[in-house]
Amino acid sequence: MFRWHEFRPDEKGIEMVLSPLESEIMQIMWDEKTSVARDIYEIMKKKEKKTRRSTISIMMNRLRERGLLERQPETGKGGERYVYTVRVSREEFSHAVVDRVMRSLMETFEDATLRYVRNHLSDRI
Repeated sequence: MFRWHEFRPDEKGIEMVLSPLESEIMQIMWDEKTSVARDIYEIMKKKEKKTRRSTISIMMNRLRERGLLERQPETGKGGERYVYTVRVSREEFSHAVVDRVMRSLMETFEDATLRYVRNHLSDRI
């Protein structure tokens, strides 16, 4: 479905599998659904995030390469630009991360993982 480079279990939220900048861009894209790098830059600028527009373009292209965004070229007043669209919803993203992490845990530490899940599920039921 999509790729990530590393799993950082000590991080919170989607930063477990995406860089902080990629995470912020994806959060905005999930809200916007479709956007261009310049619009993402303007949204981040309002939040007082000091990131260059070219850096945002690079990150959006990486997110496309990883399968989280799609892009289409569009010609406008300033020439050609890319319009990005969300390819993986928040829910699909969450499901895929949990699925991959749980499969990995089951393959590597099956007994400990099952014991952990049983103990923690019994507390919630």
